[in-house]
Amino acid sequence: MIFVTGGTGLVGSHLLFELAQRSQPIRALYRSEERRNHVLEVFGFYSNEPEELFQRIEWIEGNLHDLGILEDVMKDVELVYHCAALVSFDARDRDRLFKINEEGTANIVHTALSAGVKKLAYVSSVASLGRVDDETAINEKTVWKSGPANSQYAISKYAAEQQVWKGTQESLPAVMVNPSLILGPGFWEAGSSKVFSSIANGFSFYSEGINGFVDVRDVASALVQLANSDIVNERFAVSAENRSYREVFTMIAEALGVKPPHRNTPKWLGSIVWRAEWLRSRLMGGSPMVTKETARTAQQKVYYSSEKLERALDFRFRPLGRTIQETAKHFPIE
Repeated sequence: MIFVTGGTGLVGSHLLFELAQRSQPIRALYRSEERRNHVLEVFGFYSNEPEELFQRIEWIEGNLHDLGILEDVMKDVELVYHCAALVSFDARDRDRLFKINEEGTANIVHTALSAGVKKLAYVSSVASLGRVDDETAINEKTVWKSGPANSQYAISKYAAEQQVWKGTQESLPAVMVNPSLILGPGFWEAGSSKVFSSIANGFSFYSEGINGFVDVRDVASALVQLANSDIVNERFAVSAENRSYREVFTMIAEALGVKPPHRNTPKWLGSIVWRAEWLRSRLMGGSPMVTKETARTAQQKVYYSSEKLERALDFRFRPLGRTIQETAKHFPIE
């Protein structure tokens, strides 16, 4: 039996699609019917029989803090995929970030240990890898440095990783993936997928900052391959290409058939934008589209290397251009 947390998110839904095509039984945690319906939508992007695949999953309503439910669910589970996490760069979400990402991961680890789970496959983030002061490619060996340059999201994911490593010291075999910015269809108003919605709606700004990007299907595939391998107690950066935001935004706009972002956002302008968004979100509610942390990140030039994953699994990534074209095909143009 396989157990999946975060199955109603972008990575989790693609992971469930891949797992549902296999014979092993699956359980997945969900919090609302609306979120489950998003998973069925994702299945429909890739299959003519999404309902049949969807029905192969045993859905369990609950969350990472329902310890009684977690204990019941994991009684006969051999493999856990832990994908659930909160991704936010809004300062107001600090407590929720640590409750979900760190405390929630600790709950999964402790329950898995008690249940005798044979392996844990965890989805972390490149945000929890170390940082460098030059253009050296960041990888699994880069040393984490505490400091104000780290977002609260990054710190919470680093703390969550420490919970996984504690589990390995108590005899829970684990593997971990650290994806860069993930692109893929569905969940258009949340996370990295929101960039498609923003550009489709006329978002006009870009920056010359550089980051890593990866197809969500490659993240799911790497996770499954690692989970089913003999590799244990290792983590792997998962990033296909390092590109500038300007390049990626232009590619997305062209794939959607809209005008590409055409206004460069220098550092001083970014400071104005995030402050204006902060004020707007306070007056009108909702989350700011741009925060202090995302404005800073947009100006940075960060490179990632997935050489370890490529060597360990003979892994080949989808080209970023193909990812964007195929994702755009599923975008609901009105």
